[in-house]
Amino acid sequence: MGFFTEFKAKRAAKAATRAHSAALANWEEDRATLTKLITVFTAASNGQDSVPNTLMQKRGEHTLWSATGIFHETGRTPSSYVGGSSGVSIPVGAGIRFRVGAMRGQVIPGEELQMDKDQGVVMLTTDRLIFTGPIKTQQWDFDKLLMASTTDDESDYFLNVSNRQKTSGVRFDVRTGREFNRFLGAATVVNEKGYEVLLDELHKLEKEADKARPVLGGIVAIELEK
Repeated sequence: MGFFTEFKAKRAAKAATRAHSAALANWEEDRATLTKLITVFTAASNGQDSVPNTLMQKRGEHTLWSATGIFHETGRTPSSYVGGSSGVSIPVGAGIRFRVGAMRGQVIPGEELQMDKDQGVVMLTTDRLIFTGPIKTQQWDFDKLLMASTTDDESDYFLNVSNRQKTSGVRFDVRTGREFNRFLGAATVVNEKGYEVLLDELHKLEKEADKARPVLGGIVAIELEK
C-alpha cells in the first residue's frame, strides 16, 4: 500500500470513528431517557410519584419529572409617542415668559413579544404542567391544552390553553429540553389513552432502540511499522 493510499485510509478510519462516537453518544442519551420513561410511568401506573413534592394533587395524579426552567409569557414593549409640539410664549414679567404648548402626534403601542418573567421549578404530572417561581406561578392543564410547540433544538416551549388568551411557556437548556419533550409527549398520551397504551409503545421502542445501536463497521485498522 502506497503512502498516500495509506494516509487516506487512516484519515477515513479516524473520521468514521469520530462519527460513530457522536452517533453512539446520542443513542446512549436517548436510550437512557427511554429507560427513565419506562421506570417513571411504570411507577405512576402503580400509584407512585417520581418527584417529591408538596402539591395538592388531584385524585389519580402523579408527579413524573422536574427541572429548573424559565417561564415566559406574551407581553408588550413600552409604548412610544411620535409627534411634535407647538405653542405660544406668554410674558409674565421681569423677563420671565411662560410657554403654553400643545402636543400633536400619536401613541405607538409596544411590540408584542414573548418575554421572560421568572426562573423557577417546572414540574410535570400526569394531568398538568406546573411552573413555580419567586414571582410567578402558572399551570397548564392537559384537558385545556390546545397546542404545544417547540423550537428546532427542543429547548423552548410555547403552550396555548383554552382558559387563557396569552401564549406562555417554559425554556430549558438544550439537553434538559430534549428530555422534557419526551416526558411531555408521554404524559399527554397517558392523559388521553392511559398507561397501558403508552407502556406497550415504550417497550416496543426499547427493542427497536437496542437493535439500532450504532456499530462501528467497515473500517480496516492499519498499523504502520515503526
